Amino acid sequence: MSWHRPLGTLGHGGDPIRLGPEEAGWTYTGLRVLVLAAGESRAVDTGEFEAFVLPLAGGCVVEVDGERFELTGRDSVFTRVTDFAYVPRDAHVVLTSADGAEVALPMARCERRLAPRYGPAEDVPVEVRGAGSATRQVTNFGVPGVWDHADKLVACELITPDGNWSSYPPHKHDDTEPCEVVNEEVYYFRIAGRDGVTPSREGFGLHKTYTGDGEVDEDVAVRDGDVFLIPRGYHGPCVAAPGYPMYYLNVLAGPGAERSLAFCDDPAHTWVRESWTDQDLDPRCPVTNAKGRTT
Repeated sequence: MSWHRPLGTLGHGGDPIRLGPEEAGWTYTGLRVLVLAAGESRAVDTGEFEAFVLPLAGGCVVEVDGERFELTGRDSVFTRVTDFAYVPRDAHVVLTSADGAEVALPMARCERRLAPRYGPAEDVPVEVRGAGSATRQVTNFGVPGVWDHADKLVACELITPDGNWSSYPPHKHDDTEPCEVVNEEVYYFRIAGRDGVTPSREGFGLHKTYTGDGEVDEDVAVRDGDVFLIPRGYHGPCVAAPGYPMYYLNVLAGPGAERSLAFCDDPAHTWVRESWTDQDLDPRCPVTNAKGRTT
């Protein structure tokens, strides 16, 4: 069975993504993507899950536990680093958008109930990772050491300029030696069209996931709105086809007592990291920051 979920296979009502652990066949990690019409309010009951409220396009107001957060948001995932909110488990959350919005809710089944909190875009670190044709942007809004106000949930965003490779060298975080941390991971892809900023199904990218024992070996073309589930195995590279920049939202959670992004490279390819010391960074990175596009 493929772990690739093309756009439309996880839809629910008018929303493009409704993915829970039951649909994924695992325990912790989930993702919802909601579409809010102009002036519309939507209620979400989080149940056993903590979540981030992450605008993908447009902005919204988040009301939860007597708190009210106004998220400015952005025109698209390729135009700006956005502000966001954290909402706890066992919460009734109301989302309202004056002008309409598309909002991601990366989620994790958790045990502790924490307070809601606002995350300003200006406080989100933007990292340039790799070098040469493997240069990419990592927007570390919800990772350990940057955002520690979560029980299980880890999330970050990546932008790969067109023609570049990311999630490389291939890596894994599962229960096989010598990995220290087990995480279930979701990749949610957005692919820009010809203007480089507006998501479109016209373009595509490539994604690979495989296991050392050969039981899994998937090479798939991914398009805007697709999801790839990674319960185990090496994942990478993700390749942005020339002409079509690639974004993906990573959502991770697992059974560990501490949130972690620890990983193990495929030993056959980890040497590539050393080669980056002799290569220049792609000047297109970073693509965005809290103020907007950088070029």
